Amino acid sequence: MKKYIYICAGGFLGTILRYFIESLKFHSYTGVIPINTLFINLTGSFLLAFITTILMDKLSRSSNIQLMICTGLIGAYTTFSTICKEIWSIFSKGYYLQAISYTLMSLMFGLVLSAVGVICARQIIKRISFRRELIK
Repeated sequence: MKKYIYICAGGFLGTILRYFIESLKFHSYTGVIPINTLFINLTGSFLLAFITTILMDKLSRSSNIQLMICTGLIGAYTTFSTICKEIWSIFSKGYYLQAISYTLMSLMFGLVLSAVGVICARQIIKRISFRRELIK
């Protein structure tokens, strides 16, 4: 039962953060592609890879914290259903190139940022381990 409380707490925070970012208005942007959702999903890709790598490599004992952050917080922050709905909306309005571009940007940049998240986390872990060795 305790793990569900952790997931709910993370989900609560992720939902609020997503709502806040979705409500931001970029006055100079007039394009068809929903940049707020693109930003959310790309930062979520990076954060999930980054945080998961650190948690699994260094804090594997705390599965409730992993569930709270990865499943709850980032799971609520990013949603696959939103991107699907938005792609379909863009496509159904006849903006075919923009729908395809949005899909490809989300997938390609999401994968790249996931890889960057893992690389950054491993570099941080390596530096922390190196500093601990120097202190000993």
